[in-house]
Amino acid sequence: MRRVTTMMALLLFSGLLHAALKVTPLQDKLEHPWSLAFLPGEQGMLITERPGRLRLWQQDKGLSAPITGVPQVYAEGQGGLLEVLLAPDFADSRRIYLSFAEVGEDGKAGTAVGYGQLSIDRQRLENFTVIFRQQPKLSIGNHFGGKLAFDRQGYLFIALGENNQRPTAQDLDKLQGKVVRLTADGAVPPDNPFVGQVGKRPEIWSYGHRNPQGLALNPWSGVMWESEHGPRGGDEINIPQAGKNYGWPIATYGINYSGLAIPEAKGQKIAGTEQPLHYWRVSPGVSGMAFYDSPRFPAWQHSLFMGALAQNALIRLTLQGDNVIAEERLLEDRGERIREVRVGPDGDLYLLTDSSDGKLLRVGL
Repeated sequence: MRRVTTMMALLLFSGLLHAALKVTPLQDKLEHPWSLAFLPGEQGMLITERPGRLRLWQQDKGLSAPITGVPQVYAEGQGGLLEVLLAPDFADSRRIYLSFAEVGEDGKAGTAVGYGQLSIDRQRLENFTVIFRQQPKLSIGNHFGGKLAFDRQGYLFIALGENNQRPTAQDLDKLQGKVVRLTADGAVPPDNPFVGQVGKRPEIWSYGHRNPQGLALNPWSGVMWESEHGPRGGDEINIPQAGKNYGWPIATYGINYSGLAIPEAKGQKIAGTEQPLHYWRVSPGVSGMAFYDSPRFPAWQHSLFMGALAQNALIRLTLQGDNVIAEERLLEDRGERIREVRVGPDGDLYLLTDSSDGKLLRVGL
């Protein structure tokens, strides 16, 4: 009874917060924006557009011309320029990481990651170097993943889709449907779980993922969290651990878009696979996610915010440790696909909407 009362109080409080939300459009005319990263101080933010453009947005100047030096991307289907991420030592190195879809000689594509140095005038990305390529290249436009995040030890995590080739997520000789862990320069850490094992890619940290769309370091536990699209149903949140199997496609809470079962699925709970931390039987189409740890809005402390592409909403999950104890849908009345969620240095939320006329939104209380 006490838990029910607590849940009701949380939901009531959420409703009050919902009514008080303040949404400020900062920019429109963005073509399918995918990711953003805040530069230090008052330098503005970097925004990727999926067709292949990296832009600088500043409060007083608006949107820049495309930054030069960005790699050529495979801008087909769900592919293109994806994540932008600052190096932990950006103040010294000026290193910017990008993930993107890259085409191979046979016309199929995979996810690639590289870095370059942002010029002092912020108009160029210099000396861009690719440090990672998903192998083999199998995508004809689907399920690239591409989310990037650093942990507290400075390791780079890359979340990779299975290119809509379901069985590959279970194949340890392929990089489809995996979370990989590398050094900042792209080397394989010697304590990765499959290092030295024949027929297993040493880059792999965890496997059995479908199409990751969110990756973020939990600021309270220091552990990486990941979210991914299920098929029809079965979107989920995972805490990827070294060497663990997260099930796709043999274990899933979803079904095929046709309404039939996933051919390889053996059930929802399968021995040798990990259960998701949280899942949805009806897919919201989860996208970028961010933990809220700013002091600005105490009511949002210990929340995880996620975009919802299919259900046109901002999801707020209330956390208690690693447990989701309440869920709230925000901004549903706007009818916009929310692609990215970030917590700004000022404590506001910054969102990108996914359309040919995409927006940058600031959200607060």
